Amino acid sequence: MTLFDETVGDMMNESILGRAQERDLIRIEAHQIRAYTLNKQKQVDDYPYGGGHGAVMQADPLYQCWKHITDAYGPGHTIYLSPAGKTFTQCEAKRLLRDYEHLILVCGHYEGIDERFIEACVDEELSIGDFVLTGGELPAMVVADAVARMVPGVLPDPECFEDESHWSGMLEYPQYSRPETWHGRTVPPVLRSGNHALVARWRRKQSILRTFRRRPDLYEKLDFSSKEDQKLLQELMEEEADFQPRR
Repeated sequence: MTLFDETVGDMMNESILGRAQERDLIRIEAHQIRAYTLNKQKQVDDYPYGGGHGAVMQADPLYQCWKHITDAYGPGHTIYLSPAGKTFTQCEAKRLLRDYEHLILVCGHYEGIDERFIEACVDEELSIGDFVLTGGELPAMVVADAVARMVPGVLPDPECFEDESHWSGMLEYPQYSRPETWHGRTVPPVLRSGNHALVARWRRKQSILRTFRRRPDLYEKLDFSSKEDQKLLQELMEEEADFQPRR
């Protein structure tokens, strides 16, 4: 649900998500809220009660759009993209994919949307971070992309997302491609060894190190109880001056 349906539609119909829609694996539709207003001016906003700057999106155009969607496609889990919402994470993306067949993403604008629509129709509010944007389209596309890419068949193999940052609580290991040497920098020898077990071990080790250095908050939550991880931690302590095992 958006005031910029063409922009959102163009973005969501490109590349991987576009091909997935062509194969009927997913379906993403952008509904223009103005099309559901009951006034000739197609007005969707008005001054806020109580005074203040800006305007507030009115409840009824939002409701009429939402009602059309639910009547046409059945009840869906309705999410309002809001800086006051719960922070969206990879775990949240997995939850939405697991629990719901149909998501309705509501994009606000101006100073926000009438609280009565939220109370009547919204199931939850999500935020993509502690900052404010001019509209909800970018957050909605972030949520749609993060969820849709995990739908079976959208990516060629589950490993395409299961090895990535945040899937298991860690950041992803460094990636390299051709040429072997670029500007004097060479691909790590282990990645050219052909030994898949050593490559997997190196990647696990690099993920631990990268998470430790860049996201200590995530690092503190990780489970390193296995014997193999204990060996990796010991090696990192010996090799990296700044590395410290979790307290």
